[in-house]
Amino acid sequence: MKRVDTMQVAEQAMKQIKEGAFLTVKAGPALNTMTIGWATIGIVWSRPIMMVAVRLTRHTFGLIEEANDFTVSIPSLDMEKELTFCGTRSGRDYDKFKECNLPVAPGQQVETPIINVPGLHYESKIVYKSAMDPATLSPELDAAIYPSRDYHTLYFGEIVDCYHI
Repeated sequence: MKRVDTMQVAEQAMKQIKEGAFLTVKAGPALNTMTIGWATIGIVWSRPIMMVAVRLTRHTFGLIEEANDFTVSIPSLDMEKELTFCGTRSGRDYDKFKECNLPVAPGQQVETPIINVPGLHYESKIVYKSAMDPATLSPELDAAIYPSRDYHTLYFGEIVDCYHI
């Protein structure tokens, strides 16, 4: 493991997240991962923050609502098959770790594990969350992204560790 400066790798991370990354959440004994293609990394409240968005219809939503933290694993190897599976199947119906043979490793600073594959890994402690208010959303985005009215909740996590394995 090689620790890296969060902001120095932020641009690279954002390019890779657009191609797919694993958002993993642990709440009590329950563990799930899902594919994300959207996130932001920046400075908020004078802290390094990763913001992830989870739709309330997702299995992960119930877990992250109970969790104190999350991890984002951005694989550096081709995991298109696994990312597709984890983005199209629900943790309510499948054990994604078993189905995709996804190894996990304990988080260094958080309770949630990482997906133990080569790549960039973020560990974040949730410091703020906010359900989207459709009344304040651009009508263009609302029509394009939310035709089913399944809005995201935004989770702001203070990045407490960032490393390559």
